[in-house]
Amino acid sequence: MKPSDRYLKFVEWSEEDQCYVGTCPGLMYGGVHGPHETEVYKDLCTVVDEWIETLKKDGEPLPPSTAGRDYSGKFMLRVGKDLHKSLVVDALRNDESLNSLCVRLLKKGSHRVASNRGVRSQRA
Repeated sequence: MKPSDRYLKFVEWSEEDQCYVGTCPGLMYGGVHGPHETEVYKDLCTVVDEWIETLKKDGEPLPPSTAGRDYSGKFMLRVGKDLHKSLVVDALRNDESLNSLCVRLLKKGSHRVASNRGVRSQRA
């Protein structure tokens, strides 16, 4: 396994730029762009490898990996008192727990964001 395999790499179509944009969040700022998705991915992989080599050469630590992580399924979210109350009321109206309501809303919003960005969802 190469060190670059520890980092998620994304290639997405950008309406604003009218091209594919490849990024590696958590490792480097910026990215690569071009008209062909597969070429952008190949270029991105090369840039990520070079970035890691530069960090190592400069004696800089690598950031925590973003690929292959295990998630607990829990996270804390601060929403403010008014939104908290509104969510509790909605949950009560729908005869569901606050957790169930929030999961449902997050899933719904997540699918909407993914479709708006042209992201292909993968289901297990």
